[in-house]
Amino acid sequence: MAPDPSHPEPPAHEAAARRDWVAYFDRMEGKPARETTKAAITAFERDSGSDASPRFAIDLGCGAGRDTELLLEAGWRVLATDAHPDGLRRLRLRPACVRAEAQGTLSVREESFEEANLPAVDLVNASFALPFCPPAEFPSLWAKIDASISSGGRFAGQFFGDRDDWSILEDRTHLPRAQVLALFGGYVLESFIEEDRPSRFTGEHHKHWHVFHIVARKR
Repeated sequence: MAPDPSHPEPPAHEAAARRDWVAYFDRMEGKPARETTKAAITAFERDSGSDASPRFAIDLGCGAGRDTELLLEAGWRVLATDAHPDGLRRLRLRPACVRAEAQGTLSVREESFEEANLPAVDLVNASFALPFCPPAEFPSLWAKIDASISSGGRFAGQFFGDRDDWSILEDRTHLPRAQVLALFGGYVLESFIEEDRPSRFTGEHHKHWHVFHIVARKR
């Protein structure tokens, strides 16, 4: 049945607000990889020059695999992790992921942030994932992320700021600008974009966004 334009579906962020990940994945179907992921891949390509040796990434909180797919298509080995089985099911339907898993260049793990066991990698990609880590678990998770990134490696992803509407939700991690910057004392910030704006939705679907989009290289 075709959607009724007089009763549009609620935006994806409302599904994420209530952690209805099946609905969220449905709403985000067909979306391209995140810009931070693209920027990190480009930065590595610029670093590598003629070196064609494969690099290794963790796609942390990979969801349905939109970033994982791009990394694989760029020639990376990837460990994709997520706590929701439906996201991993959808990831495994993507042609690039099917091929890579058969070839051994993609590993997939269902695990929570608390359970995360992160090997040494060139890139930790965490697109709109870390805000959903419980605040009590965030320091430990960030320590694991930082330890896993090799010297010269990168982090790419997002943090939610303290002016975001979801900051009242006690199960989310929201950080002020100064605290976000403090996480990257041992990094060179290659891209730091602070988004502090109302959503394009009005009325009951409105949300104020406060998001930090980051690509950073470890010294």
